[in-house]
Amino acid sequence: MNLPAPLYGPQFGSYPAEDVAWLLKDLSHARLEAPTEEREAAIQAGRAHYAESLPVEYQPGQAYRRLFQRALEESAERLAYATGLIGETILAERGPDAVLASLARAGTPVGILVRRWARFAHGLDLPHYAVSIVRGRGIDTVALRYLAEHHDPSTVMFVDGWTGKGAISRQLTAALSADAPCGDVAARFSADLAVLADPGRCTPLYGTRDDFLIPSACLNSTVSGLVSRTVLNDELIGPGDFHGAKFYADLAADDVSAHFLDTVCARFADVAERVAKDFPDLRASDRAPDWSGWDAVRRVGALHGVDDLNLIKPGVGETTRVLLRRVPWKVLARPDAEADLTHIRVLAEERGVPVLETDDIPYACVGLIHPKFGKGAVQ
Repeated sequence: MNLPAPLYGPQFGSYPAEDVAWLLKDLSHARLEAPTEEREAAIQAGRAHYAESLPVEYQPGQAYRRLFQRALEESAERLAYATGLIGETILAERGPDAVLASLARAGTPVGILVRRWARFAHGLDLPHYAVSIVRGRGIDTVALRYLAEHHDPSTVMFVDGWTGKGAISRQLTAALSADAPCGDVAARFSADLAVLADPGRCTPLYGTRDDFLIPSACLNSTVSGLVSRTVLNDELIGPGDFHGAKFYADLAADDVSAHFLDTVCARFADVAERVAKDFPDLRASDRAPDWSGWDAVRRVGALHGVDDLNLIKPGVGETTRVLLRRVPWKVLARPDAEADLTHIRVLAEERGVPVLETDDIPYACVGLIHPKFGKGAVQ
């Protein structure tokens, strides 16, 4: 099979070419956006898969953008420290020849941060790719073949931003089994998933297990290189194509992707000594996943009468996505996590979504997608 070539900025995305190679097909010309309510109804009714279309990119107002800036300033050192720990973990697992394969799009800014940490702390220039994985459909097998053709699969580490209930971690494990499509190639890769934050406790490779605000979750494409969520649509993606995405070049005036990265990287020197001191203890600790997040989601579903656990999105990052991209129903919030939830309350108020306080969740918050679209009625 002749494999397609990666995409690079600035022709695709706003990140510099050296920061990431996108193993994606450019669908910028395609009309894929649908009104949020119509899209939700089609997904829940089983008439469409969420990856076949895109939500209209919600652009928050100026007050929310100022909130993003304040959150970034307040969390930059914490993010730099977590980046250092996960960067050291990846190098310990894969060695100096590590290859980063971030899960587009939430994983891409984190992959770039890890790449820049490796250069800052060790003078390494790690290859970094962004690949698509789709819940219910699996990982991009053409992208896997590309990685296997250009690198030793044993050096590849998959990277994501954070875990929710662990659905993507489970999807990655299933996608890389010998029984999966492209199993001859997929089984050569390890299903290890390195994340900045693991509040779902479903991977041993993390910078922190705290559920805190990672500001790159606050926005959509404007903090992710102006690239959309990935698309897998049979009308546009052939058997020899990478999964697709759009480049929203028209949003360049609002792009804070570089600002986010530069703000965090500027704190690397401040945390380097602490990372070096703390990493051995993290490495030696019991980091085995206990999947307590998944159990918590099942409890939330039972309490609120939600049978489809895909409609329950735990953690600050996932709740933010619900409020930005889906039809939200309600938000559960832990009172002692208020410092990380200011933007959640702003978005919830903008969209008329109730925020209910509860102590019975291990996450800072949980977002519930509206469950009343299953029959296609927009309610």
